[in-house]
Amino acid sequence: MQAHFLIITGMSGAGKSQVVRTLEDLNFFCIDNLPATLIPKFAELCRQTDEENVALVVDIRGGRFFSQLLEVLNEMEASGQKYELLFLDAADETLVRRYKETRRRHPLGRTNSLLENIQTERNSLEPLRKRATHIIDTTTLTPAQLKARVTELFCESKKSERMGIVIRSFGFKHGLPMDSDLVLDARFLPNPFYVPELRGLTGNDVPVMEYLCRYPQTQEYLRLEKELLDFLIPQYINEGKSQLVISVGCTGGQHRSVYVANKLYEHLRGRGYSVEVSHRDNRYWRK
Repeated sequence: MQAHFLIITGMSGAGKSQVVRTLEDLNFFCIDNLPATLIPKFAELCRQTDEENVALVVDIRGGRFFSQLLEVLNEMEASGQKYELLFLDAADETLVRRYKETRRRHPLGRTNSLLENIQTERNSLEPLRKRATHIIDTTTLTPAQLKARVTELFCESKKSERMGIVIRSFGFKHGLPMDSDLVLDARFLPNPFYVPELRGLTGNDVPVMEYLCRYPQTQEYLRLEKELLDFLIPQYINEGKSQLVISVGCTGGQHRSVYVANKLYEHLRGRGYSVEVSHRDNRYWRK
């Protein structure tokens, strides 16, 4: 996998904080507002510790230290230190609107108007913009679109692997899992609990699987749920969602939900997704 030593800069209000959150989700080690003069020393430390993906935010908040960034970049290039420079930009009117909405003060202070500070910052950043490896203009981007753009640039895995999927069985009588994104209800299926020889088993056991799969409504339910997930999951990935928790419930979380969760897990693994399955309420199962 390609290692990234990424320096992030750009206009205040252009989305640097959200970019950092996205990179953290991609397992980057991120530091915000690092003085420019410390970048070479930090780069050397990363080499010594085999830190692969690092992102540093260096911007106008650094004051007099920020003015040294161009000099630091020249020194890094002369020494053979590889880096990428990501520049975040947005139109002046968009930045003004964002500052008005958040009621935050511009880093250059209150001496001038907000628009004057934005224009001053833009002029001072122009040499860095010309040096940028990547430029992202966030003027028209939604947060989800910005996350998707950053992921596209800096995530080496396949698109289908960028979102982790958790399928969890549970029993409604023990409470709904709080972190669920989707909840599927299997309580209408025939219940093995009322078959004496199956009562002490679980949906992981072959006799319970054979019992459930012989009912047409079980097969139809699985078919429809697989079609639903085949439609929904690509939409979630395109929106930049990092994790999807699918909870499958039955009354006790022992038979039906376990069986259905396992079948959906097999289906999604076959589709190439990064997915895991767990059975929350196994502590209640009878032995």
